[in-house]
Amino acid sequence: MNALKTTFLMALMTVLLVIIGQLIGGRGGAVIALVVAAVMNFVAYWSSDKIALARYRAQEVTREQAPRLYSIVERLVANAGLPMPRVYIIPSQTPNAFATGRDPQHAAVAITEGALSLLDENEVAGVIGHELAHIKNRDILISSIAATLAGAITMLAMWARFAAIFGGGQGGERRGGGLELLVMAIVAPIAAMLIQMGISRSREYMADAGGAKFANDPRGLANALLKLDDYAKRRPMNASPTTAHMFIVNPLRGGGIAGLFSTHPPTEERVRRLREARLG
Repeated sequence: MNALKTTFLMALMTVLLVIIGQLIGGRGGAVIALVVAAVMNFVAYWSSDKIALARYRAQEVTREQAPRLYSIVERLVANAGLPMPRVYIIPSQTPNAFATGRDPQHAAVAITEGALSLLDENEVAGVIGHELAHIKNRDILISSIAATLAGAITMLAMWARFAAIFGGGQGGERRGGGLELLVMAIVAPIAAMLIQMGISRSREYMADAGGAKFANDPRGLANALLKLDDYAKRRPMNASPTTAHMFIVNPLRGGGIAGLFSTHPPTEERVRRLREARLG
């Protein structure tokens, strides 16, 4: 199922890229955008994990460099029946974490310095368990591809916006091109966010349940989610909107329209489900 979703996502993003290219440069622009889409799809599949990790300056660590963290990951990996992922620490004081990679054999988990400082061992285990559940469920490829391709969509939409403002586009090919460019510049980023939202919300509940199972205690993850969410509200992370869906809690905060495009279900609901699972 995830393979089908990945194929659909890449095809949909390609169509959006070609449409934007058509509006910017006519038939020639569509051809260029198609080539760009092919390159981006290739890069997204093979290197999206490296791009995401580099974006947040994540540093790979060894067992000797981070014995506490490594011990937790090794214990949870054994419980989950997964190969050992690469382990990264993100140099940010805002507590958060994400997983990336194209499959369980090429996976990585990354956690911020702030999370390691704020959370106790059971809470860190809950967070790492959640990320391992994403790996186990093979969510990480589609999540990483969405981040890379949504970034490309946003970039081309920005070009379209400038083309509309400065009279670019198809010129005399047909009237109204500037308006179409402006509309596409607004719609394309929204479409990218809607795609991310559609692939993220239900997966978070599944990853919460799996993470609690791997850690053998849903309370650790529930407590961690409350702490991470509270901290994110007070000190949002310097994160890109195109990669926000990868994190365990939304690293970006905003009211009004921004709240409609949250890539995560409400933290209160996630905690409620975890606590009910404990009682059950």
